[in-house]
This record gives sequence, structure tokens and C-alpha cells, in this order.
Amino acid sequence: MTNSPTSNSDDSPPARLTVRPTTPADRPVLERLWLLFRHDMSELSGALPDPSGQFRRERLDAAFTEPTWRGVVAHLEPAGGAVSPVGFALVRGLDEPTRVLSSFFVVRGVRRIGVGRELAAQVLQSFPGSWEVPFQDANAPAVRFWRTVATDAAGEAWTEEHRPVPGRPDLLPDTWISFTTR
Repeated sequence: MTNSPTSNSDDSPPARLTVRPTTPADRPVLERLWLLFRHDMSELSGALPDPSGQFRRERLDAAFTEPTWRGVVAHLEPAGGAVSPVGFALVRGLDEPTRVLSSFFVVRGVRRIGVGRELAAQVLQSFPGSWEVPFQDANAPAVRFWRTVATDAAGEAWTEEHRPVPGRPDLLPDTWISFTTR
């Protein structure tokens, strides 16, 4: 994975985005980012933290323990500033014909400046082949974002369908976008 400049909304010099696979040393940072991600998603799912203040984290744990999963972390380094973790992606199905972007998160402070698109692009390029990306229609920014990412990655050669959320008949179906990268 690579470093790339990211434009800012003001006249300050661009920041450098670094995207790389996670290591065991990244686990504490990903655990904190996971709480932010699950908090954001709770608005759509109605999920509540457990008595200890934690949300379910099976997918996060799998990224550090299962060989068919991979975690990716993104850091932003503003010119002359300190490096900050700004996002992550969790990929499953590395041993399957189709990979699934199981979880994807970018902190609010860097949304809409290209960080998410760059993170998604680098993840997709790192594992070429067939992809599926689930998201919720109620999350309007995600709908626009993932359609744009799919178009960036595969042109018009992508499909979209609704699938029930396993074990959650109380939730609206998820939307799944499918495409292939090279």
C-alpha cells in the first residue's frame, strides 16, 4: 500500500495519507476506532453497547486472528503535524472467489476530502478480484460514496441488490454492491 497526498479544504499544504495492513501493534488504535465506527452505525442499527460500554466486535477480532481476514489502517500526516489514525477497513473472504469489505470507517474530521475514496481504492487495489460491499440505504452518504467507489473501480460494470440482514428480521435489508477489480 502506498502514501498519497490528500487535499485540504483550505490553502494549507496537502497531508500525506498512509494506508497499510494492520499489525498486532495496531490493535489498541483499531479498538478505539471500532468504538467510533460502531457508535456511528448504532444510529442505523439501534445497537447498544454492552454493560462494559463495548459494542460487538467479532469482525474486528477476526481481522487480527483469522487468516482469511485482513485489516487495513489509514493514517494522515498533515505537513509539519503529528500522524493521526483516521480510518480502517476490514476485509474477509481472502480465501474465497469474492472478497467482502466487511467494515469501513473514516473519522468525521476527514470525511469529504478524499480520505475515504483513497482508502477504499488502495484496499481494492491490494486484493484484486471480485468484491462485495454491503451498506444501508438509510445511510445516504454511504450510498453515494459506495456507488462512486464502485464506478471508480469498475466503471459501469457493477451491480446492486438488497439482501436480508442475517438474524435481524427487524432491520431493513442491506444493499450490496458487487464488482471486479484488476
